Parts: sequence; C-alpha cells; structure tokens
Amino acid sequence: MGRFIYTVQDAQGTVTTGALDADDEDGAVQSLQTKGLFILSIQSEDTKSKGILNLKKYSRGSISGREMVFFGEQMSTLIGGGIPLVRALSLLSEHSENKNLCAVLGAITKEVSAGGSFHKALEKHPKVFDEIWVSLVQAGEVSGQLPAVLRQITAYSESQENVKSKIITAVAYPAVLMTMSSGVMIYFVMFIVPVFADIFKDFNLTLPPLTRAIVGISHILGKYIVLILVSIIGIVFGAKAYVATPPGRLTWNHIQLNMPIFGTLIRAMQIERMLTTMATLIRSGVSILNAVSVLEGAFKKNLIYQTALRKAKNDIASGRSISESFKKTGIFPPMVTEMMWMGEESGKLPDIIVVLSKYYQEQIDQFLRRFSSMIDPILVVGVGGMVGVIVMSIFMPIFQLSKIGSG
Repeated sequence: MGRFIYTVQDAQGTVTTGALDADDEDGAVQSLQTKGLFILSIQSEDTKSKGILNLKKYSRGSISGREMVFFGEQMSTLIGGGIPLVRALSLLSEHSENKNLCAVLGAITKEVSAGGSFHKALEKHPKVFDEIWVSLVQAGEVSGQLPAVLRQITAYSESQENVKSKIITAVAYPAVLMTMSSGVMIYFVMFIVPVFADIFKDFNLTLPPLTRAIVGISHILGKYIVLILVSIIGIVFGAKAYVATPPGRLTWNHIQLNMPIFGTLIRAMQIERMLTTMATLIRSGVSILNAVSVLEGAFKKNLIYQTALRKAKNDIASGRSISESFKKTGIFPPMVTEMMWMGEESGKLPDIIVVLSKYYQEQIDQFLRRFSSMIDPILVVGVGGMVGVIVMSIFMPIFQLSKIGSG
C-alpha cells in the first residue's frame, strides 16, 4: 500500500489536488477514473509516476521541425473541432512519441489548467516554441481565432521545413561524395604511396617533381597525422568559440553573405524567411511594430539582419513608413522596399509581402536546381583530376623503370 499525490479535473473543468492510498499506481489511476475524473498528474510520495504530466528528466533529444508541424496540425484540428484547450494539450502530451515534447506539453498543460494563458505557457519553453510561435498564439487568443492562427503557424513551419529539406537534399550528395573520396585518397597517399616510394628508392631513381611532391605529402601525413588531426579539431573548436561571441558572430555573418556563389543563396534565404514570417504575423493580427520586433528576436543568429530590423523598428515607432524604414537600413533589395511601398499605398501590404516571399522561395528553388545540375560534373572532374594526379605520380617512375629495363 502506498500514498499517491494527484491533480485531477472534473467534468466542469475544476482542477483539484489531493492524495489517496492504493496498492500501486494503476490502482490509484483506476480509482480516480471510476469517479469520472480526468487525471492531470499522479505521483507516489517517493517516486515520480508515469502519468500524463510526468516531468522527470528524459534523456536528451531534439524536437524536430516536422514534429512541431505535426503538433500544430493536431492542435488546430482538435481545437477547431471543439475540444477544450487543456484537453487537447493533454491528449497530445499523452500520445506524443517524443519524450521531450511529451514533458514540455505536460508542463504547458499543467500551467494552462491552472488558469494561465496558452502563450505565456509556451513562452517558458523558448527552445521548443520560439518568439514567432508565442506571438502568433497570443494574437490567436486575443482575436479568438486560435484554430485559424494555428493553421497559419503550421503552414509557416512547413514552408520553412521544406526550404531546409531542399537545401539538405542538394548538399547531402556532394558532401558524402567528397568525404568518401577524401578518405580514399588519404588512405592511398598514407599507405599505398610509401610502398611504391620504397621500391623506387631501391632502384635509385631520380623521381619526377610530381612524384616527389606526393611522396613528401605521404611522409608528412604518416609522421604528423595525429598532430594534424589535433590541430584541425582545435581550429574547429576555436572557431566555434569565437563565433559564439558577438564580434565572431558578426564576422561569420559577413563571411556568409559575401561567399562566392553561396552568398546569394544565403541572402535570399534570410529575406525569404523575413518576408514569410512577417506575412504570417500580420495576417494573424499582429501589429506591424510588434511583427518587426518579433523578427528582430527571430534573427539572433544573423546580427546583420537583426541590427537592420532593430533600426527599422525604431524608425517605424517614430512614425516613419515601413518601406522607408526598411529602405533606410540599406541591406534589403530595392524590389522589396518598392513592393512594400506599393502595399502600403494600396492597403494590401500582407498580400504584397506574400507575393514577395513566394518570389524568393522560387529564387531559392532555382538556385538549388542549378546547383544540383552543375555539381555532378564539377565533382566528377574534380575528384577524377585528384585521382589522376596521384596515379600519374606513381606511374611516371614506373615508365622510367620500364625504359631502363628495355635499355
């Protein structure tokens, strides 16, 4: 027999906390359910339970963007179907396959059932629900259109996930091919070239410059491979530590935006994200000023755009028009600011921003399609060229030996 502490909700929505004695947890749960009570949490006085609101520390694991899209779709469907918010959250918490998401939803359910607002509960979990989620949910609560807003959040999240998936798909094949090719060539240089080098040494051959260079690289790798690996790891960790600082982050952002070829893609991605987010916020009932403020917080990883959005927010707050404020920052393309001006003049700013975001999505798609079609021949030529250089460095001395033998 043990004592269990519980929190339950009755049919009228009243939340009650109490204690009861039972042989085990299942017995306690059954006893409460027979009374028609919905269990929000239950735990032994000594150990945590495995109930809906079990908030024990799970093993670390990430909550993917796709899971958040699925959560938004489910919430929109449940609430739109007339399910109360607390009940919807409890159902999703109970059936979530991700333990971390289950724990987070459990904490949110507990706070909302105690009378807290939904957006305030989300705000306490910034690693799962960012400022965009919080602002949109708040707008939905204020306007009474939470299901519709949740559908907009889902559409926005799905759009961003689709962009990420396209980029990962375009980059994955070249990355795998380059990694495997580099590994094979390093193995060849470290273990195969020295064998031939010893053979050539026995014949007292004067090696061609190319062969001497490859043999020299082989000796360096064989002798200093540990030092080289440690140096690379140190450089990577040092670079990460530097980028974690504001000056380092700003330097990295400048490098990203000015990269040959990929700088254009990164700029397009940043502007597309800004426009899509702004359109979603405005159409959900968030004011322009608050929308730009949310955008400023959403661009924490890119200080260049974050600073520009902060300047634009201050100008808008002082009475300047949106298009003029964005134009003044100097980092947004003229087409964006001109279209914003047209949207302001016509009173259709959200629609204009949606058109712009779709334009930049198409620009990203075109870039990735061109990149995918070009990268295959470039990789084939590049990898083939490196292999050819190594093979030639081995065969050139062999040709010399054949001439000596024939002579």
